[in-house]
Amino acid sequence: MHSGPLACKDSQIPIFFVIFTKIFFLKKSSRKREMDPDSVKSTLSNLAFGNVMAAAARDYQKELLAQEKAQSSASANEEVDLDELMDDPELEKLHADRIAALKKEAEKREAMKRQGHGEYREISEGDFLGEVTESEKVICHFYHKEFYRCKIMDKHLKALAPKHLDTKFIKLDAENAPFFVTKLAVKTLPCVIIFRQGVAVDRLVGFQDLGGKDDFATRRLEVFLIKKGIISEKKNEDDEDDVYDESRRRSVRSSGNHDSDSD
Repeated sequence: MHSGPLACKDSQIPIFFVIFTKIFFLKKSSRKREMDPDSVKSTLSNLAFGNVMAAAARDYQKELLAQEKAQSSASANEEVDLDELMDDPELEKLHADRIAALKKEAEKREAMKRQGHGEYREISEGDFLGEVTESEKVICHFYHKEFYRCKIMDKHLKALAPKHLDTKFIKLDAENAPFFVTKLAVKTLPCVIIFRQGVAVDRLVGFQDLGGKDDFATRRLEVFLIKKGIISEKKNEDDEDDVYDESRRRSVRSSGNHDSDSD
């Protein structure tokens, strides 16, 4: 046995044979891994899945861009349509007419308030002719301060006055207006006289047209006056007295007779 360069230090097998054997098995093992069907299938599957996800991401991005573009286009169209509407002469005319009508109505209301409409006021005999001739529609209550039924009528007329601005609501102390009490033949109190253009056209004497009882509702008086044409029906308005049933109302007791008071 010799110890030349071709001999292994710890073995008698030549070193080139050992190297050749290792290279052979390494190549065989590597070739086996490369040709393993399961490994190849897994690799291809991973690649395919990656491609699908990438394609899906691209499609999703395209869809988002398309939606943003559509929204921008719709918004632009809405702005254009709004601008077109604002420039529409017919719409501008309707708007101007509406503003003019509201302004006219407001001016009318202010003029009526200056004439004493919208509140229930007491007047003197000296003011009577001016008050009833100044307005087209007037309701005047001839009363006596000692009569309880006159106070009941006061309460209801006071509630109606702000609701019916087109009509003037006033009251006159019968004791302090003997001339007009005689002229208008006022004999029973309370007496509510209806005036149109300064002319007495109708009247309500006592409570005979309101059920004859003291606990009638304001709405009942309002309906009576509507039927007489001196006030108009107000729609979509709640009447406080309608909430309560008349049968549950507390009877108002007067100190004297329950019938209308005579002068």
